[in-house]
Amino acid sequence: MKKVVISLGGSILIPELDKNRIGEYLVVLKKIAENHRLFVVVGGGGAARDYIEVARKLGVDEGTSDEIGILVTRLNATLLIAALGDAAYPKVAESHSEAKKFAESDKIVVMGGITPGQTTDAVAAVLAERMHADVFVNVTSVDGIYDEDPKKNPGTKRYDTLTPEKLLEIVGKGGLGAGSHNVLDIIAARVVERSNIPLVVLDGRTPENLSDALLFGKCKYSVVSRTKEKVLPL
Repeated sequence: MKKVVISLGGSILIPELDKNRIGEYLVVLKKIAENHRLFVVVGGGGAARDYIEVARKLGVDEGTSDEIGILVTRLNATLLIAALGDAAYPKVAESHSEAKKFAESDKIVVMGGITPGQTTDAVAAVLAERMHADVFVNVTSVDGIYDEDPKKNPGTKRYDTLTPEKLLEIVGKGGLGAGSHNVLDIIAARVVERSNIPLVVLDGRTPENLSDALLFGKCKYSVVSRTKEKVLPL
């Protein structure tokens, strides 16, 4: 059974509380989990940024502000677990070790943030490394990796495939085209480089893109890998 780790941004899953995509993602995640060991790391999205901004205005230090943001990611994760019902392990994993233990249940394991100063992309990248995942998926608001933000520069180059070193080059200049709220951070990119686990970047605003890519190799996406082997479908 192949292992899949998904970084599912809060801005994708819950762009607004009353306009969430949780219901659509339930079908997709359950479908993938039928034949794969599945881990989902949920971000905080706009709600986390709102809380952090208020905390800063109140003079709260950055470390504590980050911890507030982590609580929001875990709230989002709790909502997803509750909606998944019996398909998910009934508790949010608060560490990579807990995620590994929860996976023994053969249920979908869901995490939020764990460490101040570390994005959920980085949490997911390290989780993929520790679980020896077959693929790490970053679900964003664009259909792959670009030289620059395609929302600001429509003519920028898009990559179907690229190496981890090229990814680091792009991330280093702030050019990964997922917008300011969805950029793969440098820590996650470095973990991808050292782990050699293939990274797939795709547009999650249409939830079916995730299952179409993983199970059938369909839809547009970018793959970061050193090998020439075909990564998808799994």
